[in-house]
Amino acid sequence: MSEAAPLPSYGVEVGDVVRDRETVLAIWRGNLGDPARIEAKYDWFYRDCPYGEPLLCVLRDRASGAAVGVAAAGPRRMQAGGRALRAGVLVDMAVLPAHRSLGPALVLQQGLMEAASTRFDLVYGFPNPKAAPVFKRVGYTQLGEMVRHARVLRHARYLERRVPRAVAQLAGPVVDLGVACEDAWRRRGDARIATRWVDRAGDEMTTLWASAQAPAAALAVRDRDLLGWRFDRAPLPPTRYLELRERAGGALRAWFACQVEGDMLHVADCWSADAANGVGRDAIDALLESARYDGHAAVSVQLAGAASTLAGWQDAGFRARGRRPVYGRWFGTATPVPDLRLTAVDEDE
Repeated sequence: MSEAAPLPSYGVEVGDVVRDRETVLAIWRGNLGDPARIEAKYDWFYRDCPYGEPLLCVLRDRASGAAVGVAAAGPRRMQAGGRALRAGVLVDMAVLPAHRSLGPALVLQQGLMEAASTRFDLVYGFPNPKAAPVFKRVGYTQLGEMVRHARVLRHARYLERRVPRAVAQLAGPVVDLGVACEDAWRRRGDARIATRWVDRAGDEMTTLWASAQAPAAALAVRDRDLLGWRFDRAPLPPTRYLELRERAGGALRAWFACQVEGDMLHVADCWSADAANGVGRDAIDALLESARYDGHAAVSVQLAGAASTLAGWQDAGFRARGRRPVYGRWFGTATPVPDLRLTAVDEDE
């Protein structure tokens, strides 16, 4: 009986985002993301991050020395109760098809975790279902759930799932009017808020972040540095900000970073003067009123956090539509924080 061929052996090395650019792109092509925009994504996420270069790890086949996989952790500034945290978001794990089995992926993630332990207090990520077993085997634990919430404003298309199209087209506007009246009745005691759309993050957003009460939850520092990089300079669908002010020309009270997809308005991030306990329902009502005026059929937002974070959205009629687990790990002497508050801004794109 012939002896079985030895299993391939792999090693992980910390890469250099300048030197290894073409190596990473070669592994990404056909394996990760839209081929038409991966170069722009790399130069933005890896070369332009305001918090330093991401931690890049390269998986090599020891027999040939060839690079066969990559993974990274992008640095983020976070805080919990005013305490600074060095965080990293786990992104862009890709392994060439010939090496795509549990073993190489485990070696790659183990190497990334070891390197991350000396640089970060916390790493977190949003693995797809195929990658989740790797995260568990390496030693990451589930830190929470990212829940997509949605609120329908124009109902005809949704009614078509239950009744004939002709009936839905007639009934939709009637339902829309009834829901709009309910929203107006709920807002009757709200303070008057002036709203306007702007195309870029401004210095007042940094001021609003700095003046708000520091939440006990672990969350990203929401200043102009983050927003300008994550949204304004990103090769992503354009982001606009809905500003809420106490009156026209008054102090900034809240903002919503939004992206449009078809007739959907997606809230990618938000902050308000009272956001330590979750964005208030009155601010969310102002968002819905603006979305309805602009003709959007629905508004969605992705959130992870304690129940209080979700209360304002739920009070405004948002309902859960999907869930994704968030995995991560705390390192060293960092005190774990049970409440990890995340939105789409905390992902890589």
